[in-house]
Amino acid sequence: MPAPLMHIETHETLPEHADCVVIGAGIVGVSAAYWLSRAGLRVVLLEKGRVGAEQSSRNWGWCRQQNRDARELPLSTKSLALWEEMAEDIGADLGFRRCGLLYLSNDQSELDGWANWGRFARGEGVDTRMLDSTQATARGAATGQSWLGGVWSPTDGIADPSRAAPLIAQGAIKHGATVVQNCAARGIETSAGAVSGVVTERGTIKTSNVVLSGGAWAGSFLHQSGIFFPQASVRSSILSLNPVPGDLPDALHTAAASVTRRRDGGYTVAVSGRSHFDPTLRMIACARHFLPMFAKRWKSLSPGGLQAWKAAFETRAIWALDQQTPMERTRILDPRPSRAHVDDALRRARALLPALKDIEMRQSWAGYIDSTPDGVPVIDSDIGVPGLTLAAGLSGHGFGIGPGVGHLVADLVLNRDPITETLQYKLNRFDKSQWGKVSKF
Repeated sequence: MPAPLMHIETHETLPEHADCVVIGAGIVGVSAAYWLSRAGLRVVLLEKGRVGAEQSSRNWGWCRQQNRDARELPLSTKSLALWEEMAEDIGADLGFRRCGLLYLSNDQSELDGWANWGRFARGEGVDTRMLDSTQATARGAATGQSWLGGVWSPTDGIADPSRAAPLIAQGAIKHGATVVQNCAARGIETSAGAVSGVVTERGTIKTSNVVLSGGAWAGSFLHQSGIFFPQASVRSSILSLNPVPGDLPDALHTAAASVTRRRDGGYTVAVSGRSHFDPTLRMIACARHFLPMFAKRWKSLSPGGLQAWKAAFETRAIWALDQQTPMERTRILDPRPSRAHVDDALRRARALLPALKDIEMRQSWAGYIDSTPDGVPVIDSDIGVPGLTLAAGLSGHGFGIGPGVGHLVADLVLNRDPITETLQYKLNRFDKSQWGKVSKF
């Protein structure tokens, strides 16, 4: 079933012209539209279904620097400040709070890895604090058990996945953007090899700039233009609990389970990294690129079924722009959660936090997390078609950096100084020399 999501009213009329068209209204797309429109561009944001209805409303809501890949860390740090700036400018509560994130462990090798990351991150100005056994046990008092150690990252926090993307879309509207829901972009038109328009199910928008922020759909969409984007998706299941009395951590991670306080006082529960892979033809075609990552993470992956195949979001098919496409047949990716994974996560959470023992599950859902071979997103305006910018492959940790990714996209489109370095986000890093490289952290 769908995750909780705020509904917003948007535009019905499709403009004939735009300075930039943003395809896909997840957290990255709405943030890009917001920063572009705030800079004065005439922006159209297209969403085939509802704003924020796919992975942007199905995640934990964590906004973290802790344990980020070194290539993402500057962007995550800047995103924390941008969450606050956007909320103030929009005049709405995005649910962002620097509540701190707590990591607890009884595994010395895991603690050693966190300590190694912390030494690097503190050199980059990040406030990350290793906890000894006494400190970890005190901070984790709600678990009722002793811990070997942990990490406390006080300046990290959470935002509200049920409200963030819709409210940022409203912020884009405030700055003049046109947001259209239930309108699929079918493809891109070019003139002299450069972007000249976007074909939608309702007609064509003339534009010289397109931002593709289509999440799990991005690889198949680019395939229509002959651009290869190595991308694969896994299905992750999650559940929410009814409001919980008592004083529990706002955001807690352990190997057994991770929990996050929700806006209503309930909790989101998941087991980090645990997912199903549902095979598709496109996934098979990209398999060789993902072998190093699979070798590293295979213990947390389980074989799935044919849900992704039927949804056709990872397809090698070429579709006609004057006919219905897979985006119109599947307005919202809403895969079935794994009952076994949900039940196990609930059992683990109740064992971790005794206060959850009698708290009933409210609902469960699943989402497709799209990933690149090295677990780092592609944010690139030089992918083979002038005027086309790609921002996808957020690899399961894109919600927290969404505002920063959107800002960086706007920087690229506007050809202004970027807020971070961009080389690490280039699409062309996935050549043969990079196949064996995966994220260090």
